[in-house]
Amino acid sequence: MAASTNQCGSELRASVAPRRSFPMKIFVAGATGAVGLPLVRQLCTLGHRVVGMTRGGTGVDRLRELGAGVSTADAFDRQAVRQAIADAAPDAVIDQLTWLPANPADIIKAMPDDTRLHKEGGANLLAAAEELGVDRFIMQSRAFFLQARPGQLGDETARFRDDAPGPVGESARVLEEYEDKVLASNALNGVVLRYGFFYGPGTWYRPGGAVAEQARKGEASIIGDGPAVWSFVHIDDAVAATVAALGTGSGIYNIVDDDPLSVSEWMPAFARWVDAPAPARISVNDALAVAGEEAVYYHTKLTGASNARAKASLGFSPRRLLWASIDKSKSDA
Repeated sequence: MAASTNQCGSELRASVAPRRSFPMKIFVAGATGAVGLPLVRQLCTLGHRVVGMTRGGTGVDRLRELGAGVSTADAFDRQAVRQAIADAAPDAVIDQLTWLPANPADIIKAMPDDTRLHKEGGANLLAAAEELGVDRFIMQSRAFFLQARPGQLGDETARFRDDAPGPVGESARVLEEYEDKVLASNALNGVVLRYGFFYGPGTWYRPGGAVAEQARKGEASIIGDGPAVWSFVHIDDAVAATVAALGTGSGIYNIVDDDPLSVSEWMPAFARWVDAPAPARISVNDALAVAGEEAVYYHTKLTGASNARAKASLGFSPRRLLWASIDKSKSDA
């Protein structure tokens, strides 16, 4: 087993790990989520032996039809998680656990559950992987919580926005602590993938998705001047980067596309892409009253992320943001 030489803090964290021979045995937690299910499909297609952990229900058959094994261990049950990983005897554990609502309007309400899942479920996965001698641990993190100066993109040295309001700040603090534990482990090779906002099949951001439906109903509004910069990533590009991370060095990688856009830019372009009316405008004060400070934060404070390291180390080559080039004249015709 290769020992990790990761450093925590503000330094660029990376170490060199030997590339493993394929196929591998891989345990995927959150295996039926927006990124989990297409990831399992791709891993099985490549010939890897995959066990997916899911809550049960229809997810079990969705994994079986891909050729994956199934575990219905509860992420919050430490012993059940340990037993599931022991039974799978994987070379790598990939944490894609999320707790997201069907309606994006409920994201702030759901965030405490999602945060708890990362804090407790992630800790259970990491502890089991370390105890059982798993070689590699890959965790899902978020590129949209990074601190960066105005006009600049956050790179892998950036720390998280711990001062964000309410559940957003708590989520940022928990994810940052989780990242540090993964990277500090001496028992395994830890990889942190900081994804941008997912779009494409199975996500909110697609022509048939929940955000598109909100836009077509005229429910989407830009808060203030909409200066916050968002970085997106197509779900298939996120999967490709995750597969590549199975054979690269330990460390952090921002998995985002090449089109970071302000809210005032991406929301009107997205509306044109999904044949929705242009989004309305709402003042910061009005938004504070009806949507809360967390929503205002997302529209006014977020900064984009740089993908230069992922391109250099993972061979990451994301497609252009699909609505970035939609002609403005389409909405004026």
